[in-house]
Amino acid sequence: MLSQRISSINSLSALCEKTEANIHELSKAIGMDHRIGPHFLKVSSGFGGSCFQKDILNLVYLCKYYGLNEVAEYWHQVVKMNDYQKNRFAQKIINQFEGILINRKISILGWAFKANTNDSRESPSIYIAKKLLDAGAHIQIYDPMVPDSRIFSDLNTYFKDDVKLENITFCTTMREANKNADGIAVLTDWDEFKEFDWINYIDEINSDVIIFDGRNILEDELKDYKHYFKL
Repeated sequence: MLSQRISSINSLSALCEKTEANIHELSKAIGMDHRIGPHFLKVSSGFGGSCFQKDILNLVYLCKYYGLNEVAEYWHQVVKMNDYQKNRFAQKIINQFEGILINRKISILGWAFKANTNDSRESPSIYIAKKLLDAGAHIQIYDPMVPDSRIFSDLNTYFKDDVKLENITFCTTMREANKNADGIAVLTDWDEFKEFDWINYIDEINSDVIIFDGRNILEDELKDYKHYFKL
């Protein structure tokens, strides 16, 4: 049910983007209904963790086993929507560079699937990074708690032993990850990213760096920055 709520609000974020509506205002309005409540209605680039997808797919299998194909497809859509959201965010980055990411540096801020954990299992960051690498980007990755070895292992799993290390830089600080970046993708809602002085940073580097907010946590500070894109 929790994963269903996440996929539901993420699906509405796609509609809000097309209609120029504000997904934050919509999720707040939905959450004010006491029958629904505000929890798990924050938009993101997708859910992760070891349980959600695995448990849903087990439910899909069980429904199919008992011939409940319509029920199986209903729950399968939760996973499909999660995959769609990850791909939509990655494609948003690719499209902003007109599909050409060769020689482009993209900073990935956050590897854990949520803040205050070093758990990166099924993290959206893995899939988004893979798509950017496939498009030719050089990615600079920083997460305050996930070690480089874990990030490499995650990528290695999905690249099937074909990780292009020359196109990956593992960074120890946020500023290092952002150095000379053409684009910055915020993928985990760490306090460090929320509290960072983005306006001062943009003035300091004197560059039109494109910022992609996969958690919509920078909206208040960067809503007037012309190169800021949220979900």
